[in-house]
Amino acid sequence: MGTALNCLPPFAAHRPDLPLVAFLRDPFPANMFKPVSTPARLILETSHFVLGLTTGIFVVVTALLVWVVVRYRHRDTDDNSEPVQIYGSNQIELSWTVVPILLVFMLFLTTARVILGTEHVPKPANALDVVVVGHQFWWEYRYPSLGVVTANELHIPVSDHDHPQPVYLHLGSADVTHNFYVPRLSGKMDAIPNRVNVLWMDPDTTGLYLGQCAQYCGTQHAKMLLRVYVDSPKDFAAWVQKQKAPSTPSAPLTAEQLEGKSVFEHNACMNCHAIAGTGAKGLFGPNLTHVASRDTLASGAFANTPKNLKQWIDDPDSLKPGVLMPPMHLNEKDLDAVTAYLSALK
Repeated sequence: MGTALNCLPPFAAHRPDLPLVAFLRDPFPANMFKPVSTPARLILETSHFVLGLTTGIFVVVTALLVWVVVRYRHRDTDDNSEPVQIYGSNQIELSWTVVPILLVFMLFLTTARVILGTEHVPKPANALDVVVVGHQFWWEYRYPSLGVVTANELHIPVSDHDHPQPVYLHLGSADVTHNFYVPRLSGKMDAIPNRVNVLWMDPDTTGLYLGQCAQYCGTQHAKMLLRVYVDSPKDFAAWVQKQKAPSTPSAPLTAEQLEGKSVFEHNACMNCHAIAGTGAKGLFGPNLTHVASRDTLASGAFANTPKNLKQWIDDPDSLKPGVLMPPMHLNEKDLDAVTAYLSALK
């Protein structure tokens, strides 16, 4: 396994939260040059057009420059007298004025086409709405029509070409300006306090797609990561069914886990976090109803393992400096119990 990990791309080496098999199947899950959704494809087509246009300008200007250098280079037969000075040329003035205007107009039309193709398209009746709220420094996801609330890992269904089902993200912020950006699915869109911006996507390929907040929002902006799971209809339905249920441990809670539940409910934890089916109704921090079913913790900053979870509860700042979650200062026994309890919440 160590040898295999050493062979992974540099991006993979820094993402231990992603399984090896996932990286072998798709080593660059944030590659904007491999779009799987209509908005991302339109953006890529525009970038290709702009690249082609600018490359053409570069080739023409470089060719003219080379021709001038060769054609008018100094020769031994040349005298040292000053050449004839020509002042003003209507043809040249028109060319370097009209041609750039035409090029800019072409770029304007191309950009307008993409904006109209993404911002002003009719919303299908079967579209899935998801409310996305940016926090320092994590993401909250609410599915109003499904009665599901989760955090940091967004699950959406794949869109069939014959029966497309786009997902509309209604972006807002609970504090400062954030930016939702998953390169393979869509463009960037700000999440702003007291305003709702709408972003849509219709991925046609299942898989995990990565992104992150693309607007500096504070100390841990770089670790406000995005994970979008595009599921098959069957898998998405199963995920929704599981998320709608109260927290369901994989087995009856042990004595230690029951003690951890009691510690959780008798400390400040329940003031910030919610766990369905319990007295914990906090809204300030991520919903923890099914926290053990997530692959990562702290908005994708590290893998969801009991060891990391314990350290996160004990001293969040040691893993994510500047995070707003305070250290709990639990004794070792209570810390182990709370970790065991949360690790059972599938």
